[in-house]
Amino acid sequence: MMNSQIPLYMWYEAAHTLVSPARALAQASRWMLNNPHNLFGRSSLGRNLSAGFELFERSTRRYGKPEFGLPTTTINGATVSVAERVVYQKTFCNVIHFDRMIDHNQIRQPKMLIVAPMSGHYATLLRGTVETFLPTHEVYITDWIDARLVPLNEGRFDLDDYIDYMRDILTFLGPDVHVLAVCQPSVPVLAAIGRMEMDQDPATPYSMTLMGGPIDTRRSPTVVNKLAMERGIDWFKKNCIVKVPLPNAGFMRDVYPGFLQLTGFMAMNIDKHITAHGDMYRHLIEGDGDSAEKHREFYDEYLAVMDLTAEFYLQTVDTVFVRHALPKGEMMHRDVKIDLTAVSRVALMTVEGEKDDISGVGQTEAAHDLCPHIPQEQRVHWVQPKVGHYGVFNGSRFRSDIAPRICSFIDKASAYGRNRASKAHAGVNVVPLTQNKRAANGTPSAL
Repeated sequence: MMNSQIPLYMWYEAAHTLVSPARALAQASRWMLNNPHNLFGRSSLGRNLSAGFELFERSTRRYGKPEFGLPTTTINGATVSVAERVVYQKTFCNVIHFDRMIDHNQIRQPKMLIVAPMSGHYATLLRGTVETFLPTHEVYITDWIDARLVPLNEGRFDLDDYIDYMRDILTFLGPDVHVLAVCQPSVPVLAAIGRMEMDQDPATPYSMTLMGGPIDTRRSPTVVNKLAMERGIDWFKKNCIVKVPLPNAGFMRDVYPGFLQLTGFMAMNIDKHITAHGDMYRHLIEGDGDSAEKHREFYDEYLAVMDLTAEFYLQTVDTVFVRHALPKGEMMHRDVKIDLTAVSRVALMTVEGEKDDISGVGQTEAAHDLCPHIPQEQRVHWVQPKVGHYGVFNGSRFRSDIAPRICSFIDKASAYGRNRASKAHAGVNVVPLTQNKRAANGTPSAL
């Protein structure tokens, strides 16, 4: 794929290399000023210089993949060790199991697969989501691989492959799993479950929870949605796709680079980011270490980005944001049209944020209309007041309001799923194919 943007990634890499001596000097200067024996560092000028050096170093560094850093959790009031284990591996994705050191014969809790977004950030963006569910669930998460690290000879990865991955992972984990998809994966997860139901796959999960996902972006379209419609797929091919330069392992792979995605996200709220860095500068000068550390933690995660394969990115933009293929009933997977009316055995919960500027209110709820044969008692829709996109899966309101509702939904869906499995084993069809009304907006249906 040849275009005028090919040198862009090389310039990006070169800029990081060229500024590295200045960055190292700024870091060394900050360490010197922060030395407790350096009296000048305690002066007003010294604190100003130290704060400036730190902001320069942080603004010019390349942020690597963060760690989850969740060594323990609390179960029934007791502190329990947690070990991260990769239990499933494919070229573009690993599945991490947060293995809690408990007696699983004594403590039985539902299995949860968290499907992290493949949209420029690492799965660690959902650290808070994982941490919240660790006390109550056996948690697994998809850990997508940075495309610039995958050699070209390892092959392609597109939206069809993503759906295949979802089916394979769900089959590996078994039918008694509950899927929680955050943002971007809502569409391929729903499509994968649609294919599984079409095939009457016994590995079909007990439930799916879709959070802030672009199921139907024609509803309450956001700036992101409107941009895709206005520009069209050809514009994205010409302006957003670059080749990975040396010395990366994925040299010459066509990608949508993470730094472009990050630039777009920051441009949407540039005033907030400028204010946040100004506040950090003042916190550093004033010696407010707690506030400065919160800033570091957030931006260490937010500024760590990964590349997406060009074919996955372009197919997703075209399918989800330009053609709206899934809500129109036109989405294909491996030349098979996805029929969501076949979905009847999987409980469905959708969650949205009232102030979400990425996936507008109603976009995720659309899944209920597309799956009319899920029994009414197995549906929940919730709109969380006063939260934006990030607040749907992280933060205080997520922990206090959203997560408990998801836990309740999963507990009841587990009972329904076990009943479904036992009757299926006995040869009884447990789900009538009748039209159901979806839950009222912002009001959870009773399961």
